Amino acid sequence: MATVVTNTLSTHAPPEAAARATRDPAWARWALITIALLFLGFFLVLPLVIVFAEAFSHGLAGYTSAFRDPDTLAAVRLTLLTAAIAVPANVVFGVAAAWAIAKFNFRGKSILTTLIDLPFAVSPVICGLMYVLVFGRQGWFGPWLIDHNIRIIFAVPGIVLATTFVTFPFVARELIPLMQAQGSDEECAALTLGASGWQTFWRVTVPNIRWGLLYGVILCNARAMGEFGAVSVVSGHIRGVTNTLPLHVEILYNEYNYSGAFAVASFLTILALATLILKSLFEWRHSSNRGAA
Repeated sequence: MATVVTNTLSTHAPPEAAARATRDPAWARWALITIALLFLGFFLVLPLVIVFAEAFSHGLAGYTSAFRDPDTLAAVRLTLLTAAIAVPANVVFGVAAAWAIAKFNFRGKSILTTLIDLPFAVSPVICGLMYVLVFGRQGWFGPWLIDHNIRIIFAVPGIVLATTFVTFPFVARELIPLMQAQGSDEECAALTLGASGWQTFWRVTVPNIRWGLLYGVILCNARAMGEFGAVSVVSGHIRGVTNTLPLHVEILYNEYNYSGAFAVASFLTILALATLILKSLFEWRHSSNRGAA
C-alpha cells in the first residue's frame, strides 16, 4: 500500500516538487564544493606553487644552470631510456595478458589475474630488494653473473627491470575490463569470414581497445619516469651513471642545493602535468567518439 501511495504521489506531483525532491540544498552543494576546493588547494595546488617558486628563487639563470649540469643531463637521459624500454615491454605484456584473461578460459586464470595485481600490493622497496636477492653479488645468480662480467644490479638493466615490474599492471588493468565488456563476438565473426589471427588482432581488436591502450600507456609512462623506491634500491646512486631524475632530486636536496633540486623537481612536475593533459584529451576524445556513435 505504501508503494502504491508513493507511486501515486510521484505521478501527480508537480515538476517543481519532483525537482526539489531530487536536488540537494544549496548550502550542501556549496559546502561540498568549498571543502573539495580547500582540500585540493592545500594538498595539491600549494605544493606545486612552492616547487616552482623555489625553482625560480635564483631567477631564470639559476633555473637553467641546473640543467647544464652533466649529472642532471645524464639523469634525464637515463630516465627517458628507462621509460623507452619499460613502457613498450609493458604494452606487449599487458596486451598479451589482457587478451588471455578476457578472451579465453583456462586453468590458473585467477592466479594470473592476482599476479598482475602483485606490484600494486608489494612495496616498491621490496621489489628492489627482490632483484638484489636474485641478481646481486650474493644473490642466486650473482656468482654466475660476475664470472661472465654481466652487471644487472647497480647498472641500467636493474633499473629497467625494477621499473618494468612496478609499472606492469597499468596497461593490463586498463585493457582487461575493456576487453571483457566488448566480448569476442567481433573476433569470432572475423575468423568466420576467413581472417587470420593477426588480421583479426590488428583490424578488429586493436581499433576497439586503442583508447584504453593509450590511456594505459600514458599512466605507465608517468609512473616509469617518477619511480623512486625500487630504482633507489637497485641503482646504487652512482652520480652520472645510475641516477634517474627522482634520485637526482634527492641527492641535490641532501646536498642543500635547494634551487637545483626544485628545478629538477619542477621538470618532473611539468612532465606529470603534460601526462594529465594528455589523459584528459584522450578521455574527452573517447567520450566524443562514443557520443557520436
